Amino acid sequence: MSSTKDPKPKNAVSRRGFLGGMGIGTGAVGAGLLEREAMAAPAAASVVGPGPVPITLNINGKPVNLTVEPSVTLVDALRNHLDYTGAKRVCDRGTCGACTVILAGKSVYSCSVLAIDAQGRNIETIEGLPVNNPISTAFVNHDAQQCGYCTPGFVMATKGFLSEHPSPTMDDVKNGLGGNLCRCGTYMGVRQAVLEAAKNMKGAKNG
Repeated sequence: MSSTKDPKPKNAVSRRGFLGGMGIGTGAVGAGLLEREAMAAPAAASVVGPGPVPITLNINGKPVNLTVEPSVTLVDALRNHLDYTGAKRVCDRGTCGACTVILAGKSVYSCSVLAIDAQGRNIETIEGLPVNNPISTAFVNHDAQQCGYCTPGFVMATKGFLSEHPSPTMDDVKNGLGGNLCRCGTYMGVRQAVLEAAKNMKGAKNG
């Protein structure tokens, strides 16, 4: 009997064979989709990091230069590097809305956006709103805040929402602000405030 061992037994499963077998249930892998996508993928973009890199963010209409690691999120860049503390880092999972800002005209969770990817787009934070803006005024009128921790996120989410739905119904408001959570449960005040803000903003625009 030969003492030489077969480096790969006949019943061994190769990585390709294993993936193929697993793909029987999922379809995508078994069909070679991942391999085709990998071959068709464009060339990788230039790599930055892992150390800090200089970036420029356009915040409330003003360019701001800072140096951060590529993994730093927008909310951490705003709070820890630029002292824009209105957006709050709470769940850090993109579920509570306390970190909401407006990016290129759309409400976004700033904990789910890398600061380096926000370059070239206008970032609006609550610090950029006039003190007596109609949204904040309506929130005060309807006691739409209690501890106030989530309020900046609600105000910015409302601004983004009303820019697309200037004449909302109560159901529209419930659905439109469903991504923002309030531990104090001031939802009725928030919703009434949004309706009042919409009415006042519409009146100011038509006046």
